[in-house]
Amino acid sequence: MKQKLSRKALLAKRKRDLEYALTPRRRKMKAENQRLRRAAIKAGKNINGKDYDHNPKVSYLLKRTDPKRRLRTILSSQLLTNK
Repeated sequence: MKQKLSRKALLAKRKRDLEYALTPRRRKMKAENQRLRRAAIKAGKNINGKDYDHNPKVSYLLKRTDPKRRLRTILSSQLLTNK
């Protein structure tokens, strides 16, 4: 549902969101996603509706709309640290 903001609040929110999107960490994550997605497309994988997880130990494709995404990421991280 779209937020109902005044013009002033909308402009302030756009500015805030843009500043956040352009932080070094976010730019690094965007570049990583782009690199991985291009490699997957080149390898012939179907990546429609999927996104890469920004897990420093493992990178794998996840469905964007998966409600258990956070839980699965946490569990996979725990499994890696227990090895």
